[in-house]
Amino acid sequence: MKIAITRLEDKAAGDRALCATYGHDCYTVSPLRAELRMERVDTFVEAVHQGEFDCLFFSSALPAAIVGPRLERWPRVIAIGPKTAEVLRESGIEAEVLPSFYSRDFVPYLGDWLRGRTVGIPRADVPNPGLLEAIAATGGTVREERVYALMPTGTELALDAADAILFTSAMSYREARWQPRGDLLLIAIGDITADAMRAGGHPPTVVGDGSLAGTLDALNRYQESR
Repeated sequence: MKIAITRLEDKAAGDRALCATYGHDCYTVSPLRAELRMERVDTFVEAVHQGEFDCLFFSSALPAAIVGPRLERWPRVIAIGPKTAEVLRESGIEAEVLPSFYSRDFVPYLGDWLRGRTVGIPRADVPNPGLLEAIAATGGTVREERVYALMPTGTELALDAADAILFTSAMSYREARWQPRGDLLLIAIGDITADAMRAGGHPPTVVGDGSLAGTLDALNRYQESR
């Protein structure tokens, strides 16, 4: 199957090789682009070096790639998934990995350890009130630094060659300009993205576990069941 995967421009390294291991081909379509805010990156890095955080949480690979190389020392580090941990490892930072690919599992993973501690989160300028409220309810303090913004590209996605489109986030779905087709298989990387697609009138046929590998596995299981 030829799959169009929504990714930030130049952030699809490894997608094609991974798809090939599951018997598919893929290419990138970009409904969003990242606009870095370097002054906020510098502010966050300085706060880390000043010892203001007991823990850092990287909720995607991009902030890991932006912040990681600039860190000279760090506290406990949590990565949302193995890809994010891999990016951090390239900067010499060993991170713990959440048991699933969702930020909602951050607080259950750390539990009572969070009480009285401060978490630093470098992230996109996209609200995540549920995470902040959960940390506060456990007795922790959180400081988000929105080190980049996600901006719509305004470009219509090139889907003529695609058998399927895989949306990798709720925002990439909501901001995408695209033309649905009856023969185009709709895929969501996880349940949050799937909920956004259903709300928008495009319910996905295949829903993954929040990772690309898990989604490709779900796609293959769907194909085998037909």
